[in-house]
Amino acid sequence: MTDAPDRMPLPRDFFNRPVQDVAPDLLGRTLVRHSPDGPIELRLTEVEAYDGERDPGSHAYRGRTARNATMYGPPGHAYVYFIYGMWFSINLVCGPEDRASAVLLRAGEILTGRSLAAGRRPKARNTDELAKGPARLATALDIDRSLDGVDVCASTDSPLTILHGTPAPRALVRNGPRTGVGGDGAGHPWRYWIDGDPTVSPYRPHSPRRRTTTAT
Repeated sequence: MTDAPDRMPLPRDFFNRPVQDVAPDLLGRTLVRHSPDGPIELRLTEVEAYDGERDPGSHAYRGRTARNATMYGPPGHAYVYFIYGMWFSINLVCGPEDRASAVLLRAGEILTGRSLAAGRRPKARNTDELAKGPARLATALDIDRSLDGVDVCASTDSPLTILHGTPAPRALVRNGPRTGVGGDGAGHPWRYWIDGDPTVSPYRPHSPRRRTTTAT
């Protein structure tokens, strides 16, 4: 890391705020994945806010569990979960400790380490698709449950760091309903993205998963 302002890790106070304030302010920031294979840097272009026990769309809506325990921890840590039995997603914990809330990282532009990301995302048709969606982002950056609880405000000693980067101009920040959220949380306009950015994923409303049955 250098002493340039855009290369400095975001301080913990940045995350110790209401999740609806943190989420849009993350757009344009740089997520760095440090690994033995080399670093990958990603500019965040799309995120979603989840407000814990106050939010029907949040994993913490019904309280603390073994799965969501990291959301109740100190701000500025990664909350990583497994979904649909095949994908990982990464969130950044916000607000005071013991008050669950987090921002889902939905999409971003790979700035450095594109060959590494492409090797993990061989089906991507172009560089814009490498981290276009939360599962793709986690796959491209080799993020799994082993990184749950990692401190993203730390230095290069951490496998994940969030740098100041270049915040997105407020005039380009848009918001709307969260992707794939159903029930009482469907209408919350807590998805934020950079308008016109090609790495932003398309909005999709909630669609209940069909249960398959075996013919007898």
